[in-house]
Amino acid sequence: MTNPTSGRTSPLHERHVALGAKMADFGGWDMPIEYPGGGVVAEHTAVRERVGIFDVSHLGKATVAGPGAADFVNSCFTNDLRRIQPGSAQYTLCCTETGGTVDDLIAYLRSDEDVFLIPNAANTAHVVGLLTAAAPDGIGVTDRHEEFAIIAVQGPRSDELLQALGLPTGHAYMSFVDTDWHGQRLTVCRTGYTGERGYELVGPWAGATEVWDALVRAMTPMGGLPCGLGSRDTLRTEMGYALHGQDLSPEITPVQARVGWAVGWKKESFWGRDALVAERGHATRVSHGLLVTGRGIPRPHCAVSKQGASVGEVTSGTFSPTLKQGIGLALLAPDVAVGDAVSIDVRGRAVEATVVKPPFIQVKPS
Repeated sequence: MTNPTSGRTSPLHERHVALGAKMADFGGWDMPIEYPGGGVVAEHTAVRERVGIFDVSHLGKATVAGPGAADFVNSCFTNDLRRIQPGSAQYTLCCTETGGTVDDLIAYLRSDEDVFLIPNAANTAHVVGLLTAAAPDGIGVTDRHEEFAIIAVQGPRSDELLQALGLPTGHAYMSFVDTDWHGQRLTVCRTGYTGERGYELVGPWAGATEVWDALVRAMTPMGGLPCGLGSRDTLRTEMGYALHGQDLSPEITPVQARVGWAVGWKKESFWGRDALVAERGHATRVSHGLLVTGRGIPRPHCAVSKQGASVGEVTSGTFSPTLKQGIGLALLAPDVAVGDAVSIDVRGRAVEATVVKPPFIQVKPS
């Protein structure tokens, strides 16, 4: 089932190949899309009902360190690091001066002098380059992409799975705990991209296989599954979470993508501030959810019309394994409202849909 690829590989690559995973390129990395034995739907269901683990080691890692490092990061990215305390993580965005989104990322605030960043795989070098060029004397920016692996543990039984390995659980959402596990330092953060209760484990590149194997052994009796990035995409789309490169991009601002909640509007400065403030409340297009009422699956760039007039296009679209129907996110004209009936052009065929406010499903509070 393995497809030949030619990108960079995670430290768990051999494990995926041994399991017969279907591999594909993600930001220049060969990563598993799905595994045999049910594929995307089975893996999606495991996360919604039990637990699943994802190799997301392709995601970037970087550190910003030195006196005033946190203040420096805060002056660059949109969200306000002053809202959180050391030991907490924060979703934030790196923007252009015109407001477009270079990347969305997670910032781990370790101290005023130490911030750990997780950008998207394809954007890591660019983000590190921008920070390096802007950093004042005394602050170092280091690309640590292949020093750390990341394994996401997601689903209602994620606490039970981590406890089986003796790892810490139960800490607050978007907070992290450092721990020693079999001689290696792991950071256990209450984050994820599925909407379910979950954690992301950040640890040494060389120790990733030991962690992965232990998770697989412990989750098998629970009905847990290794999950590929195909189910990660269906899970995040059901929650309405934006994906950089589709729902966010240098051409799509946080205002348009409705992630203005990750902008520190009261901050005096950050990259793109003036453009975003000017656009706030005046965007010419905004993101909405689309729930297909007919038969069909929306895909990125499908045109959307209302009463025969063009109103925008799909940015993300998929089949929802939970709802068993098509769903999508779309950038639409500002006069389109929740509840409106629209038509999606899917390969020349009109597919009817209703404009909704994501998430598309409700999950138990995490």
